[in-house]
Amino acid sequence: MNKNILVTGGAGFIGSHLVKALLNEGAWNVSVIDNFNNFYSPECKRRNLAAFADNSSFKLYENDICDEENLRKIFDENNFDVIVHLAARAGVRPSLKKPQLYAETNVNGTLNLLELAKEFNVKQFVFGSSSSIYGARCEVPFNEEDKTAKPISPYAATKIAGEVLCYAYSHLYNIRTICLRFFTVYGACQRPDLAIHKFARLITEGKPIPVFGDGTTRRDYTYIDDIIQGVRAAIDYDKSMYEIINLGESQTVELHKLISVLEEKLGKKAIIERHPMQAGDVPQTYANISKAKKLLDYNPQTKIEEGIEKFVEWFLESQR
Repeated sequence: MNKNILVTGGAGFIGSHLVKALLNEGAWNVSVIDNFNNFYSPECKRRNLAAFADNSSFKLYENDICDEENLRKIFDENNFDVIVHLAARAGVRPSLKKPQLYAETNVNGTLNLLELAKEFNVKQFVFGSSSSIYGARCEVPFNEEDKTAKPISPYAATKIAGEVLCYAYSHLYNIRTICLRFFTVYGACQRPDLAIHKFARLITEGKPIPVFGDGTTRRDYTYIDDIIQGVRAAIDYDKSMYEIINLGESQTVELHKLISVLEEKLGKKAIIERHPMQAGDVPQTYANISKAKKLLDYNPQTKIEEGIEKFVEWFLESQR
């Protein structure tokens, strides 16, 4: 008999890839909650799920995680075994403009789901956290035991709050909770506001790409297939009741290098438009993934050149 899983934010980039992986296994009834907000095109998100519409193991609920009344109805209709909570207001820079909205969705929305997990006896809760919570650290790589009391954006602060709420509910109500700190995920269906997708579009159109700082910022870019392997392992994880786990590539790439790889794969030079560093941006991210390897058998395989090549194939096809 299939298990029942809820994926919040399941129409988004990471969520839709996870839904596809779960349905391909044939062992899950997958319910998605997504509010299709206009942070980026709702039609992009609808296309992410279009292939699953006729699958009898798939349900889609167009609902906001801040709407507790309708959330409860969804839980009433289903007997969820697992919740993977990926719904969130995303992005560091936008959170500086709308901090109340980020707090409402990312903190209160997470609290609603934890409350319902308690009420409906859901014993496995996977929370999508972020590498941004490490702040402007100089010491690398980032370890899960590092102090995270100095976030430099409202977005990062809301993700710390989510992790702390997860711990409280795990401790109080025996809900196994795994918080996954994602490091700069990229690949097919990536959000159009994120650097790789945005740069590819602007380079293709012959328009300048905005580069904040001198191009030496570094990111631990992680390909979507590797992230999904880690999330999928977290769904099955049962060795402890609460864990925080980094999911990254454990290789950092300088912004200059990223742009040159994109230029090579697109076959077109970028026009650089320089700007000062932006508030909330961190100079580098770099994941220590030894814990993920130990607990989740996590083993990222995709180097940046291969991942960008796959992304560009999807991007060019999507433009036709």
